[in-house]
Amino acid sequence: MLEYRPLGRTGLSVSSISLGTMTFGQQNTEAEGHAQLDRARDIGINLIDTAEMYSIPPRPETQGSTERIIGTWLKSRGGRDKVVLATKVAGRTDNNWLREGGAKTRLDAKNIAYAIEGSLKRLQTDYVDLYQLHWPDRAVPLFGNPASAITSNTGDGPEVPIEETLGALADLVSAGKVRHIGLSNETPWGLHRFLKAAETGGGPRVASVQNAYNLINREYEVGLAEFAAREDVGLLAYSPLAQGYLTGKYLDGARPAGARSTLFDRGQRYQKPGVDAAIKAYVALAADLGLTAVQLAQAWVTSRSFVTSNIIGATSMAQLEETLATLDVVITPEIEARVNAVFQLHGSPAP
Repeated sequence: MLEYRPLGRTGLSVSSISLGTMTFGQQNTEAEGHAQLDRARDIGINLIDTAEMYSIPPRPETQGSTERIIGTWLKSRGGRDKVVLATKVAGRTDNNWLREGGAKTRLDAKNIAYAIEGSLKRLQTDYVDLYQLHWPDRAVPLFGNPASAITSNTGDGPEVPIEETLGALADLVSAGKVRHIGLSNETPWGLHRFLKAAETGGGPRVASVQNAYNLINREYEVGLAEFAAREDVGLLAYSPLAQGYLTGKYLDGARPAGARSTLFDRGQRYQKPGVDAAIKAYVALAADLGLTAVQLAQAWVTSRSFVTSNIIGATSMAQLEETLATLDVVITPEIEARVNAVFQLHGSPAP
């Protein structure tokens, strides 16, 4: 069943599964997006997640389209106060079409102020409940890459200090444009530094971290999961199905018509050595338990004690309904033990 869990120390409670919307504006039309949002609201989902960069894959002509679709839904349906609306500001990137005049994207006051104004306009709202840094300004491994050229500061100017970024977010909170803040694609060191800066009066306290987490990527459990228990900073888990790979539909190189990796060829994170073997093991386990691969993968993520909300995504209502049905799946001690047995053999092949 759907639960409501504390969003850090904000006083807000959010649904244990939330609706991810990055396909709105490319794979999903406005009408389809509205239908998904309606269904999510009907079942009790109150957390809606988006980003200024969406839809994905990022393109100049579709940038902001997801926020615009959510905005028209909010305007037509009302009930803004019933929604916990989360969006993100882009970190350092070569996508210079995000900023006016092709300016470089940074997590500094100027960029953050520009980004929030655009998001609020597209979302047709006066405030965002949770404003997240989509990825750090500093050089860290990102999106499954062992090293990241995206955030490398070599020859591209110095990184923006965390304290400066937090100060810019503090200004948005003071202005009433943002209620709470979160991080995304972050490391234990980064989260620690943001919490330390907040403790010394540098700005608002981080409420959540949005990182990838699924059966073939359990890296969050090492270093970051402990923050949920000790610091009340939980995980908003994205890619619970590993971009669809955990359904088994891409096994042995298959590329079904209309699937994301078929359309966009962006699944390299889940095409590494050892991934297929791990997925086959989980698909077989699910079948032996009388579950679908989707049920096992989704229910596992939602059941974790450090997960505040599991961000689900779908490109069809049928996919959405299949995921919503996982709310009835209970991860028993037996299932826990059998999942962990597979994990011991295969680890996290797609970090």
